[in-house]
Amino acid sequence: MERRKFIFKAGAAAMATTPGLVSACSASTGLQADEVLHTVIFDLKYPVGSTEANTFLTDGYTILVNVPGVLDFQVFRQCSPKNDYQYGFYMRFKNQADFDAYTAHPDHIKFVTERWDTEVVRFQESDFQTIR
Repeated sequence: MERRKFIFKAGAAAMATTPGLVSACSASTGLQADEVLHTVIFDLKYPVGSTEANTFLTDGYTILVNVPGVLDFQVFRQCSPKNDYQYGFYMRFKNQADFDAYTAHPDHIKFVTERWDTEVVRFQESDFQTIR
């Protein structure tokens, strides 16, 4: 525990004495009131980096980013040794109604039934709203 405190203090001191480092960072606007952050991490039945996996990720982005109500859509590859899921999708919506409309949208339903249900072998879904 003492080592952790020392490392934290040393890092804070280094940042404070590095010109422009701290001031170059701006506060994140973060998730706004009423917005919904929809995340899903998942594994595909294909090897990581394969043509099939890349096609799934590209198609997922192309189809789902165009569903009305999606404010932001990003595709991620897992890089943490603490988590063994392969990929992630991130989406942001203005409010719960827009998220619900997205979920019920025919393009989303078609992607889920034709692609997700047949190519994803496991997943963890989480949806968030801000508490501040």
